[in-house]
Amino acid sequence: MKISIVTVVYNRADTIGQAIQSVQSQCYFDIEHIIQDGGSTDGTLGVIRDLGNANTCLISERDEGIYDAINRGISRSTGDIIGLMHSDDFFADDHVIERVASVMQDTKVDGVYGDLQYVAVDDPTRVIRHWRAGLFTKALLRKGWMPPHPTLYLRREVFDNWGLYDKEMRIAADYDAMLRYLNKGNVTLEYIPEVLVKMRVGGESNRTIGRIIKKSREDFTAIRRNNVGGIGTLILKNLTKIPQFIFKKDRR
Repeated sequence: MKISIVTVVYNRADTIGQAIQSVQSQCYFDIEHIIQDGGSTDGTLGVIRDLGNANTCLISERDEGIYDAINRGISRSTGDIIGLMHSDDFFADDHVIERVASVMQDTKVDGVYGDLQYVAVDDPTRVIRHWRAGLFTKALLRKGWMPPHPTLYLRREVFDNWGLYDKEMRIAADYDAMLRYLNKGNVTLEYIPEVLVKMRVGGESNRTIGRIIKKSREDFTAIRRNNVGGIGTLILKNLTKIPQFIFKKDRR
């Protein structure tokens, strides 16, 4: 069972190396690392070429934004299972994909996800936010629940049957896609109650007030178009993030 990990990147020479090494350190034997570069000019391509191996598949070309790049990467992939590794992220340990593959041996399971930690940009060992996802039920979607996107791995058939990311959305296409898969597609998910991925803080969606407002508008569009609620769902989606900042310091 081949697992494709898609990384989209643009001018991330300072972090892409750790993402690549994190993928290469995984104990699972059949991994394809698809890297979709947007035409980087800061040395990113040099880092990728220096660290890449036989399982690294790099293309550098202009794209129409992050979700267009993700779609291109998924379309290039050949794996049975597909997940993402953002250029600022890294796996929590060397056995993550091994655990993903173990769960996906059950052919009744369409996807798998786990917990996510946000870490400081200048010190990736310092945890800022701990996202304990918990078990999935469709009823939770109306309460603003979603699986941590960087930890989500899905069978290829999910994308084939229910489409890729809406590139017209600039910030919330991942939320929109997950609602489409889970509510309209009735995708079955299994939960691994462990931290699978660590993400550096400072994502695209929260950089400015304007982007936060735009994200909220796109979130609301996703909620309405996928029939999971209304303004109350949007409010709950944001409120449920608060406990993620309150966690025990000994969590790994």
